[in-house]
Amino acid sequence: MTYMRSTILKRTSRWLGASALALLVGIGGVSTAFVMTGQAATAQVQNAAQITVPQATQPQAGFADLVEAVKPAVVSILVEAEESPSNMQRRGGEFDFNFPDLPEGHPFHDFFDQFGDQFGGRNGPNGGQPTPRHFMAAGSGFVISADGYVVTNNHVVQDATKVTVVFDDGTEQVAKIVGTDERTDLAVLKIEGTDLPFVNFETEASRVGDWVVAVGNPFGLGGTVTVGVISGSGRNIGGSNYGDFLQIDAAVNTGNSGGPAFNTKGEVVGVNTAIYSPNGGNVGIAFAIPAATVKGIVGQLIEDGTVTRGYLGVGIQDVNRDIADGVGLANAKGAIVSNVAEDGPAGPAGVKSGDIITAVDGDPIDDALDLSRTIAGKSPDSSVELTIWRDGAETKVSVKLGTLNEEQVAQADQGQPPVPPAPLPAETSVGLTLVPNADGAGGLLVQDVEPESAAAQKGLAVGDAILEVNNKPVNSLEEFEAALDAVKEQGRNTALIKASRDGNDRFIGLPLAAD
Repeated sequence: MTYMRSTILKRTSRWLGASALALLVGIGGVSTAFVMTGQAATAQVQNAAQITVPQATQPQAGFADLVEAVKPAVVSILVEAEESPSNMQRRGGEFDFNFPDLPEGHPFHDFFDQFGDQFGGRNGPNGGQPTPRHFMAAGSGFVISADGYVVTNNHVVQDATKVTVVFDDGTEQVAKIVGTDERTDLAVLKIEGTDLPFVNFETEASRVGDWVVAVGNPFGLGGTVTVGVISGSGRNIGGSNYGDFLQIDAAVNTGNSGGPAFNTKGEVVGVNTAIYSPNGGNVGIAFAIPAATVKGIVGQLIEDGTVTRGYLGVGIQDVNRDIADGVGLANAKGAIVSNVAEDGPAGPAGVKSGDIITAVDGDPIDDALDLSRTIAGKSPDSSVELTIWRDGAETKVSVKLGTLNEEQVAQADQGQPPVPPAPLPAETSVGLTLVPNADGAGGLLVQDVEPESAAAQKGLAVGDAILEVNNKPVNSLEEFEAALDAVKEQGRNTALIKASRDGNDRFIGLPLAAD
């Protein structure tokens, strides 16, 4: 008897990694549009610029020929895996089944209670101590070379002890994991072969509205084909370190993870990796890693078994309209530097907190995520030219990048922690009651916020530390008010506030009342 397991990330609804068809095995346990005719339509055409849509060269007759051609290169991925006792301990040491919508009183509740007791639950044979939990999982993948390189998702093969690739004709091969990249959720496998059927990545980027055909292994039903269009691009989904997904409406479900989405030429446009669902089932919103990204990551994994990325060494955040107004920037675009890592490349090159990076090597930067992706796509030890908005003017800084690692990311994200408040609080002109930091630590701490003030509306709260105003440190009420007056004298009605909360620095555009 087999059962399914799925990994679910909860928000208002759920993000589901589309892979996790898992089988617990045996004793091991595992705009609005109007159509007008006649005179009304003619009048409309005369009063507006008419859009002409190119006619398709051939009527769309179906996708059977395409599917027949690409299917031999699409595979199912079967994974035997083991969750270590340490991982189970972090979850409390108990058996965990993931059926969040299972009704109370369902017979499966009793089964899983017994199963958990028998294999590591509170009443298990080891006195509640967890034992390694073995399980099987199923996902999808596709062959990209005649000599047997296979692309899938990292979360499909994570913790695998054995990976088996199954072709559409039933042929099986045990695969070796060549390399994985958690940040983009990609993995490369290798099987034996010299003349295997394979598919190519698209040579020209697909557009929103183009057809896509998804082929994969949903719920273990290998060789399943679904069709839709590209619904959006550049999507940033919660819980991901990578934010440039294609959104497609082809039905993608549990088990499709790692499988390809094809264009009408039979080229891979993306790797299916996640779905958005309020109930665990397909609702026509799925996400795929675009081919341009996959090609770069896969190439590094095949060559080196790992992925290296450029590292700038700054903490950043988006530039909203208030922040842009606060520094005199015409467009609310770019990424503002909240802090600079002590040992990172940006500091010695002259990058400062409060700088707004608007371009890298002449390419405009839209937001913080865009900057992160751009820098990560550069090679370590390469030099980049940053266009920076500082003190009301544009300047350029050259930085030699380092190599990204998670410890450096954590360091860059660290800010100055708040310090316990000193006595003698003082009210300000913007609805904040501030006190100096104790022990000469610098900055001002928020002791009270008027509920109807602009400061409250912008999210400032008791316990926040005010570190700078208009990129100038403030350590007293006099300095704080003088900095606000300076902003007004410059003809601006928004002050750029650098604040810290729980050790994380951030910038806020604080509107100022007219005198």
